[in-house]
Amino acid sequence: MKILIANKFYFKKGGDCIYSMNLEELLKNKDHKVAFFSMLHSENESNEYSKYWVSSVDYQKIGFKSIARVLMRPLFSSEVKNKFNLLLSDFKPDIVHLNNIHSQISPIIAREAYKKKIPVVWTLHDYKLVCPAYTCLRDNKICELCFNNRLNVIKNRCIKNSLSAGFIACLEAFIWNKKKLMKYTRAFISPSEFLKTKMIEGGYNEEKIYVLNNFINKSLVPGIKRNDSVKYYLFFGRLSVEKGIIRLLETAEKMPEYNLKIAGTGPLFQSLVEKYRSAHIEFIGHISGENLKYLILNAEFTIIPSIWYENNPMSIIESLVLGTPVLASAIGGIPELIMEGSNGMLFDSGNTEMMKRAINKMFWGAADSFDRKKISARALLRFSDEVYYNELVKIYANIKAQR
Repeated sequence: MKILIANKFYFKKGGDCIYSMNLEELLKNKDHKVAFFSMLHSENESNEYSKYWVSSVDYQKIGFKSIARVLMRPLFSSEVKNKFNLLLSDFKPDIVHLNNIHSQISPIIAREAYKKKIPVVWTLHDYKLVCPAYTCLRDNKICELCFNNRLNVIKNRCIKNSLSAGFIACLEAFIWNKKKLMKYTRAFISPSEFLKTKMIEGGYNEEKIYVLNNFINKSLVPGIKRNDSVKYYLFFGRLSVEKGIIRLLETAEKMPEYNLKIAGTGPLFQSLVEKYRSAHIEFIGHISGENLKYLILNAEFTIIPSIWYENNPMSIIESLVLGTPVLASAIGGIPELIMEGSNGMLFDSGNTEMMKRAINKMFWGAADSFDRKKISARALLRFSDEVYYNELVKIYANIKAQR
């Protein structure tokens, strides 16, 4: 089968990128022909199809000369349309598999594939199709007003506290509305039951939505021994407000008896380093591969203190596969992954007192009581690439059979 994968970035920037690149590798290993459509970026890894990729747009650096091109990208871009059609013509895919394409690429590629009668499947990584601001957050609190009226993104200045940014997001939602997207897309893959529920509440057809957890690359399988001589707990991921990192650091600052390691970068990185770095709080910055694997494996536990509707976090899956228990917010799709007393613990999202008690409990013996070998074995079975592949090809076959 010939499969064309699309994602806005082609480097391991976040969960959507990791998933998309792992999917490419998985399908190639199963003897499928795979092409990739993305946006040019200085950090991209090399790819034989990059000559088809669209020019880079950076919403953080909009200059006078580029403003029209940048603002039109999520709405209608002739460059995206033309380059994608060229790739469709040259590669002739049997399936187009979309991922995170908004803003830098746009759903115009779903329409172009539909016009050529090429089946489209779309893996969801956030709430963009029901929330123009992606996260279902307003003023750092859960908000679902846009499920029924997208104008709220303007009214409430949900994006960067900006009327203009909200207007563009709202316009994008009206142009690429759910009626069109359901027409262009034969199947949506939701990595969690929770996200599926929110899609249905937002007006999407339940029959088009398949639940399929994210999977792990075999390279993550434990291959090194654990060294527990230095005790610490670990946060790894994007340093941004929705990840709950500020509340975690506020809590950790008051608990100097426990060492916290922070791995990752993001918009808050510099300000957090300046405010919270201390003898017991270490900021590691970007880390990946074997170094990250070693860090996760040797942690007493990892912590996911998110305040937004997490979907199916790769950070939890990676921790469990390595046998490391997880302490996490009971929000979004997280409770579908954590079995209290078996592979981790949960606390109420945003409740710093509960978080503090849970951290204490983990260090006072709870973390040691978990059977790390069992955690890893169960996770490897549940999130294996073989299980994922077998379910995915069923979805591909199903949508190919539709007329």
